[in-house]
Amino acid sequence: MLGKIVYAGVNNSSFEIGSEDMSRLAEVDVSAKQVERVCQRIGQERVAERNEAVEAYQELSLTERKATPAGVTAPAVAVVGCDGGRMQILDRSGTKVEAEQASDAEDGSTSQHWREDKIGLLMPMKSEVSTSDPCPEIPQCFVDPTRITKLARQLKKVAPPREEAVKETPEPEIGVETLAENIRVYEPPEVLEKRFVGSRVRWPEFGPILARAAWAFGFFGAARQAFIGDGSDNNWTIWRNHFSSFVPILDFIHALSYVFASATAGRPFVEGWRIYEQWIGWVWRGEVAQVIAALAQRQLELGAPSEQDGETSPRQIVAKALTYLQNHQDQMRYAEYRRQGLPITSSYVESAVKQFNQRVKGTEKFWSEPGAEAILQLRADHLSDDQPLDAFWQTRQAKQTGQRPYRKAA
Repeated sequence: MLGKIVYAGVNNSSFEIGSEDMSRLAEVDVSAKQVERVCQRIGQERVAERNEAVEAYQELSLTERKATPAGVTAPAVAVVGCDGGRMQILDRSGTKVEAEQASDAEDGSTSQHWREDKIGLLMPMKSEVSTSDPCPEIPQCFVDPTRITKLARQLKKVAPPREEAVKETPEPEIGVETLAENIRVYEPPEVLEKRFVGSRVRWPEFGPILARAAWAFGFFGAARQAFIGDGSDNNWTIWRNHFSSFVPILDFIHALSYVFASATAGRPFVEGWRIYEQWIGWVWRGEVAQVIAALAQRQLELGAPSEQDGETSPRQIVAKALTYLQNHQDQMRYAEYRRQGLPITSSYVESAVKQFNQRVKGTEKFWSEPGAEAILQLRADHLSDDQPLDAFWQTRQAKQTGQRPYRKAA
């Protein structure tokens, strides 16, 4: 029965709807508050298990942490990504604590309640290595003015932090699925399985959680490894500290948004679009140095940004794009990634954040810190293809009844 209550509480948009499902589908009356309490209790048990596993992992030697655990088969291709979502945290202990937490929002938000949750995605993949770039010419979907203009609006980064925290970000329409439809000669890697990690801990503490999960699935023993993300410093700090042996890949879609904005800034659209086509073609082929040189020349023409320039000033837009590409140039070797059969977009990770947001994010949803951590852990469990809760329920029941644990038949 506990399993059904947890399922209803985690996979619906609220505990109230979970209570209704229990009544209609299981014919059991369980109040919304009871559903919430059960989810928090079981979620905290899962968090405790996770924390113990992370502590044990950190006690291993560096050699052991980079090896494949006994009994685990390393995937051919291992891909790791992470990003941040949004949820509201309500602390009822006092205004002083709330003020301290508000100043520690990590995302720059001045909101009293909006905070960042951390989402990780681990994907065993399957692909072939090519002797040359299987798709040297940029697909038409990336040089379609209508689509790119819409995509640029979706990924626009000029919203104030508080507004950015509150609004629901739409998923970009150009992702892995669109690539597969538009590129017949290039097959993106096939995702074999998805496993999720979710937590409210700070980024330095999230890194070991994600690394331990990757280790448990044999990712450090994979022949080909990739870490993919957008330009957030948090993502790349985790890569440096825990996944430095993985090939670092900047999401192509985010790079595209900066290239488009800077190419069209301060120019008539027709002229800007012509330059965008040239620049994004260079990026697609991994020739980012040419774009950087062109942007540096454009910055000389416009001049350096001043304090009076707003976020939409061409000088500001070009300066930001130039810095962005310079900082991530070594993570933009897209032709080589395609040759190695590695992904070039983080759309899977962004989709994962959206799946978590569907449960935890909303203007009417407020969570305590323990409740937030519990629901994020359970949401990750339910979204993961390997269904870790199945083993958890077996172990939990065996501990309570004194029965010997038995492995489920394959």
